[in-house]
Amino acid sequence: MVDLPRIYDPRGNLTFIQNGDAVLPFTIERVYWTYDVPAGEERGGHSHHEGREMLVALGGSFCVNLFDGQRWQTFTLNRPYKALYIPPGYWRTLDNFSSGSVCMVLTSTHYTEDDYVRDFDEFLKLSRRDEA
Repeated sequence: MVDLPRIYDPRGNLTFIQNGDAVLPFTIERVYWTYDVPAGEERGGHSHHEGREMLVALGGSFCVNLFDGQRWQTFTLNRPYKALYIPPGYWRTLDNFSSGSVCMVLTSTHYTEDDYVRDFDEFLKLSRRDEA
């Protein structure tokens, strides 16, 4: 989890992130967001070979489940000044979306299907290869 800068103001607070910040361990190449996720649905279900991501709950809340090939960890994102950094090689799923939630994702790469591992069994083989 990463604390993002916060500027407090009685008119409303402001949080930002920009290339070159110490809290951002990569240069932003793409930004996308998911929203209007129906109750009970899951997003994600993949890993990346090279891509690094930072997830922020801009509104509402959701859970991010990460698996490194050996253990699962779950993080609840529900504050726009908290981000979750995900390096390559982690399987991720997102679930438990509250009504009105918005998940913004900052990525280190442009979209390319070749960077995705979408099959869990393939992910397990790749994660075990790193142990050999």
